[in-house]
Amino acid sequence: MTPFIAEIIGTAFLMTLGCGVVANVILEKTKGHGSGWIVITTAWGFAVYIGVVIAAPYSGAHLNPAVTLGLAMAGTFAWNLVPSYILAQFIGAMIGAVIVWIMHKDHFNATEDKATKLGVFSTAPAIRNYPSNLFSELIGTFVLVFSVLFFTDASLLASDELIGLGSLGALPVAIVVWGIGLALGGTTGYAINPARDLGPRIMHALLPIKDKGPSDWSYSWVPVIGPILGGMVAAGLYLVLS
Repeated sequence: MTPFIAEIIGTAFLMTLGCGVVANVILEKTKGHGSGWIVITTAWGFAVYIGVVIAAPYSGAHLNPAVTLGLAMAGTFAWNLVPSYILAQFIGAMIGAVIVWIMHKDHFNATEDKATKLGVFSTAPAIRNYPSNLFSELIGTFVLVFSVLFFTDASLLASDELIGLGSLGALPVAIVVWGIGLALGGTTGYAINPARDLGPRIMHALLPIKDKGPSDWSYSWVPVIGPILGGMVAAGLYLVLS
């Protein structure tokens, strides 16, 4: 298992479970249809946990270009590894999206609403206001990356008591993502991860989904640029404080 493969597999698991819960909740005639936001946010947190558990021993389990860039900007990750990590994350996200489509194909066919079908793959704003939507994604990702930077920074107090986790712990990151979804996710669907949104959106455009409609490319830049900016701001503040 190389870091590149670990990021592919970890991100694929993340997306299979994350997009999978969205499919289960919003597509017609599933057992979980209509079960709501709490189910979606909780399963996304569990999805992060599982993805991190798988990939962490081999790659550190970034699973997110905003995390990779934030760690590199903060000086805790090598810049020369950034391109391969991001490529792996996009590959994994696309694989996960395809798995979800194959598994739920009958339910895609049973669902008439085109926006609902797209919602399985990618995020969309509750109220379309690009500056506000961009800020929402920035803040959500800032919380994620800023938290991760402190998870990865074990340090000693004056009493020699070790604080921090010293590594990208699975459970703490899952709880952070869960909290972001519950508290901050209602405005845009909290992509907080460029690969999570753009990778599956590309697959939505490519897959032969029945009556799928457009992929909403006019919005697609928001869940890419917003998380990148959020990660940069988090890294900048971390450097100022550290």
